[in-house]
Amino acid sequence: MITNEHVDRLSSATVYDTSGDKIGKVGQVYLDDQTGQPNWITVNTGLFGKQETFVPVQDATFDGGDRIDVRYSKDKIKDAPKVDADHHVEESEEETLYQYYGLTHGSASSMGDDSQSRGGDTNGDAMTRSEERVSAGTERVATGRARLRKYVTTEQQTITVPVEREEVRLEREPITEANRDQAMSGPDITEDEHEVTLTQERPVVTKEAVPVERVSLGKETVTDEETVSEDVRKEQIDLDADSGVQAGRSQR
Repeated sequence: MITNEHVDRLSSATVYDTSGDKIGKVGQVYLDDQTGQPNWITVNTGLFGKQETFVPVQDATFDGGDRIDVRYSKDKIKDAPKVDADHHVEESEEETLYQYYGLTHGSASSMGDDSQSRGGDTNGDAMTRSEERVSAGTERVATGRARLRKYVTTEQQTITVPVEREEVRLEREPITEANRDQAMSGPDITEDEHEVTLTQERPVVTKEAVPVERVSLGKETVTDEETVSEDVRKEQIDLDADSGVQAGRSQR
């Protein structure tokens, strides 16, 4: 539950929806006219957080640091009726917000005027000065996908294969004592034929698929630095006194 003791710390908090998604920073805090309890806040939404959207803090939780969880979705809050947070909120605008969030008049506060709606008290003779502080974090988003794809290409390879072939060669040898009996074994004069078969080798190509490499996808984290800029607001307090009043400066 968010109470008035949290008001000074709400202005630096970030609002999250029912799913835990970040919506934006708190802009202003609106207090109940009678009880002084916070019942509405504005959340910086839109491009670069330049737009303030009203959100009821009924049933919201504050972790005491920099996180507020509300019971509405991000889309519900971003589509809320647009009400100017820098001027007195008219009763008709207030009623529109009640109806949009399904609240009955009185379950969230009457917003009062600008002087009360600012985050901070104006009790007694002092007022609280607040300012926005910039904090930056990171969120992980998908930037792309990488995949492995295997496809087949064809290329020509040339290899040299040694092959043998037989050639016919006419051989003559003189008649000697060693071969005379073989030479004289046939008839004296005759016709005859002698045939030999020649052979040669031819290249034979065979192919087989063999595994040569394993390829997989891995991820590595690379750290870079990015500079971000954001406009921040701060409250200033000046003395506005009548001409006859003398003012001094106290030291604390």
